[in-house]
Amino acid sequence: MTDRSEQGLGAQHERLLESLGAYAADYAEFGRRFAGWLGLHTTDGTALVEIINNEHRGAPLTPARLSQRIQLSPAATTALLNRLEKAGHIVRSREHSDRRVVTLRTGGQAQALADEYFTPVGVRLGVMMADYPPELLQQFESFLGHLHDTLRTHLVEEAHSRGGRTNGGARSPHG
Repeated sequence: MTDRSEQGLGAQHERLLESLGAYAADYAEFGRRFAGWLGLHTTDGTALVEIINNEHRGAPLTPARLSQRIQLSPAATTALLNRLEKAGHIVRSREHSDRRVVTLRTGGQAQALADEYFTPVGVRLGVMMADYPPELLQQFESFLGHLHDTLRTHLVEEAHSRGGRTNGGARSPHG
């Protein structure tokens, strides 16, 4: 009996991970479409979403942290930030006590444009989540937090085992 229930649990884990992978692909597609809607290269759009999301969470990014998040070299990140700044999507400010630290903030209409683009899907997701009891959503929130921590720990350990090198500059999973 245990063998059969373990097989069922393994299949359930596989289906769940496949579903999370499909969600991640859909999330990435929204980012690509947002970039296209703004007339930006996909990487520039990804960077802008990272800047917006981190600013919204009260933890604005520095150029170095953005470079890590989107897996670009510092030089490529600087070029990307120059493009976003020239387009009026971001501003670089020096608001830290250490005046050498640059903080990335949204500029101009960037937040309003992001709201315009992402609000309809946010409303749709809110309606969908309303079908589930708060206790189940709390469990899912806990599960996703644990999943994120587990993947982030693995990525950090993998980077250390490779001497700090990433996967050839390829993007790591969101996290």
